[in-house]
Amino acid sequence: MTEEMNFFNVYCDESCHLEHDRQPIMAMGAIWCPQSESRRLSTELRDMKARHRARGELKWSKVSASRLPFYLELVDWFLAENPLHYRGLVVLEKQRLNHAAFNQGEHDLFYYKMYFSLLNKILSPDSKYYIYLDVKDTRSRIKLRKLGEVLCNNVYDFTSQMIRHIQNIHSHESELMQVADFLTGALAYRHRKLSGNAAKVAVISHLESKLGRSLLGATPLREEKLNVFLFTPQQI
Repeated sequence: MTEEMNFFNVYCDESCHLEHDRQPIMAMGAIWCPQSESRRLSTELRDMKARHRARGELKWSKVSASRLPFYLELVDWFLAENPLHYRGLVVLEKQRLNHAAFNQGEHDLFYYKMYFSLLNKILSPDSKYYIYLDVKDTRSRIKLRKLGEVLCNNVYDFTSQMIRHIQNIHSHESELMQVADFLTGALAYRHRKLSGNAAKVAVISHLESKLGRSLLGATPLREEKLNVFLFTPQQI
């Protein structure tokens, strides 16, 4: 592997992550690629949007029948692009979370623990990473820095060489962050067992057909294209 290919960009997003949103699950996702490929991939996505007249930001919440051909092509493009990888984490039975017992009473602490679980299986001490998370709130900068330190310490990188940069950005600033939103939204929709939006159902069906498996199941860690990890809260 060349020195250039040792640098990766990682883009993260989440769905149903608020503590009191009454959703049964919480989903997080990260899409990553070699840094040298990020500009080309972003340009291709912008060109795809232009061809389909899909103006504005790509978001799962915007998926509708009028743009279904665009979303289906987007799925095919993601699966065909070898440099692109995705890992999703789904917290099942979110109502069972006991922050008082396990997270010092803080939902925020649990939130960053889950980001650690999402990212630590992606990162390798032999590579360097630039990690971008969707903006959560104005107070997240210190916790973000702590997340970076813990991820590095986990691989005995006590001088934090593995993670070159970690920051919050707005999803409209990054085409690939928008793909993370799209795939994580699809994963959350599937695990919430929703079916009210026919276009979203069609997108998920197309993705599962191409993968040859359901998004409801966990995947082996060796699955690098679209990896899914399921977390069930511990009960006392």
